[in-house]
Amino acid sequence: MRFRDFHKNIKIRIIESFISRFIGSMIFPFMSIYLAVHFGAKVAGLLLLINVAVGIGITFIGGYFADQFGRKRIMLFAESLRFLAFFTMMISNSPWFESPGLTFAMMTVNSICWGLAGPANSAMMIDVSTPEQRKLMYSITYWASNLSIAIGGILGAFLFKDYLFELFLGLSIAAASTAILVGFFIDESYAAVESDLTAKGHVLQLFSNYKKVLHDRLFVLFTIAGVLILSMEFQLTNYIGIRLSGEMETQQFLFWEIDGVKTMGFLRSENTIMVAILMLFITRMTHSFKDKSILVWSCFFFTIGYGVLSYSNNLVVLFVMMAVLTVAEVIRVPVEQSYMASIPPDDARSSYMAFNGLKFNLSMLISSVTVTLGAMLPTLVMAILITVIGLIGTLIYHIISPELDERKARVELKQAG
Repeated sequence: MRFRDFHKNIKIRIIESFISRFIGSMIFPFMSIYLAVHFGAKVAGLLLLINVAVGIGITFIGGYFADQFGRKRIMLFAESLRFLAFFTMMISNSPWFESPGLTFAMMTVNSICWGLAGPANSAMMIDVSTPEQRKLMYSITYWASNLSIAIGGILGAFLFKDYLFELFLGLSIAAASTAILVGFFIDESYAAVESDLTAKGHVLQLFSNYKKVLHDRLFVLFTIAGVLILSMEFQLTNYIGIRLSGEMETQQFLFWEIDGVKTMGFLRSENTIMVAILMLFITRMTHSFKDKSILVWSCFFFTIGYGVLSYSNNLVVLFVMMAVLTVAEVIRVPVEQSYMASIPPDDARSSYMAFNGLKFNLSMLISSVTVTLGAMLPTLVMAILITVIGLIGTLIYHIISPELDERKARVELKQAG
């Protein structure tokens, strides 16, 4: 299986996503600073919270719409609206006109676009791929995402302050290109059934759809396990980062003297570089192992790695554990997403993807709670707590793995027939 064997929709989305994330990573990680400068730190925090909340709410609507009206129609509307938002942000930060208020409003519009297009995009990738293709597809997608975010973030740190107008210009061009690609080159992957529902009927149907999702026990348990495991990843920039900055004394590392803050930076760089390299070989590394074994054991070592990072201040131990958990991460992600692709029924795929998209927000919530607890509890207790959170997620995966294999086998049999 090679990249050229993928459906053209997949190829276009991977390439387009790399370019969009690359440029977006130069801007959006730094927008909290922009808002704090113009509105103050307290107001900026509230504005960011509103932005996230709007995105979450719209995601559910986007998932329903993509199942009711087709993937391409929703994606084209969202990408066209996104271009208008970025173009307005460019004008609002130009040499001739500046409006922080309008910039934030367009940030919110962008969140709406992500909520609308995200579930449709995820569902389309499943629609046009086969079970055999998905591990490689998700490996390439994950690799491209990490690489674009890493490079974009580094460049953004140097360019954001002095070249914001030019960055928004580049983002506007990328958004316009995406809208053109969706409109003229991507094929519709799901023929929605024509409906004569009224507005009230659509509201009732929306709730009915998500009620159906919540009654899928396997999916709910899979999502809970995913939230617990993903929350490990966010600990690095939350509890672990705060702990290292407060506890870790300055130490000699190769040619540098580094403190806790610099150590966190090195750990993040190690993770990013290893993900970019290992993802090139991951499908060969895991070819001879069963998916359920890969999922459970990778989650176990991923959890142990972050458990040690939550406690140790030894540089060698920290870097070794980061290497271990990064290997576990790159092995886990394609298998986990491949299982996810086999769970939803065809007629509710986007709705499932919308609900699954909450994993990010719920994982962030858990990592935020551990920051608060970390201010009150000893380091050892926090390390045990974080490890237990990950082990519970691992245990849930272990319990439901036979059902996951069974549902995946049914999907493969259906597609083969």
